[in-house]
Amino acid sequence: MSTIFFSLLLTFLSCVQSQIILTQKVAETGRPGGTLTLTCKTSGFNLGNDWMQWIRQVPGQGLEWLLEYKSSSSNNYAPGVKARFTASKDTSNNIFALEMKNLKIEDTAIYYCAKIGAYDDKLIFGSGTKMDVVPRQKSIVKPKLSAFYPPKSSSKDAVQAAVCLASDFFPKDISLQLAFGDKPKANVTRPSVLKPDE
Repeated sequence: MSTIFFSLLLTFLSCVQSQIILTQKVAETGRPGGTLTLTCKTSGFNLGNDWMQWIRQVPGQGLEWLLEYKSSSSNNYAPGVKARFTASKDTSNNIFALEMKNLKIEDTAIYYCAKIGAYDDKLIFGSGTKMDVVPRQKSIVKPKLSAFYPPKSSSKDAVQAAVCLASDFFPKDISLQLAFGDKPKANVTRPSVLKPDE
């Protein structure tokens, strides 16, 4: 009888733990220097009473622990993110959140909310949110063109040059065609020398 009861108890506890669900958005995008909040919708347990964690995985690296949080007065943060990351709980909506300020390119990672199992020390992970920090793209700006023509010369053998100045444009890749009367057109290409975030 005791063996049957113990088996039933284990089955019950397994079912209870399997009902813990941590739901996260699939992907989010942030900007360098900006602020972004990730959310984790919880169910199957009392969020207000339990310790929660945020963990991330940078591409090509292992898991990195960020923080554990129970309340505003009971929490622990990794030194590298303590000044920029803040966890919080919205117990009325069962949401565990992570606010990230002053985002950096190196914050790009998959972020997991996690909870220690009720009957063991194993972590239960959310599905993870892929968060990319990418520079803001600038709008296309047409170039301002200015033409400078050489003075007329009475000598047929004189070397003359015309100048076309392109300014105030983006992106900094440009291809120009110069035409002089009935002479063939000349193609001029200037490749970009800007860094990706400029």
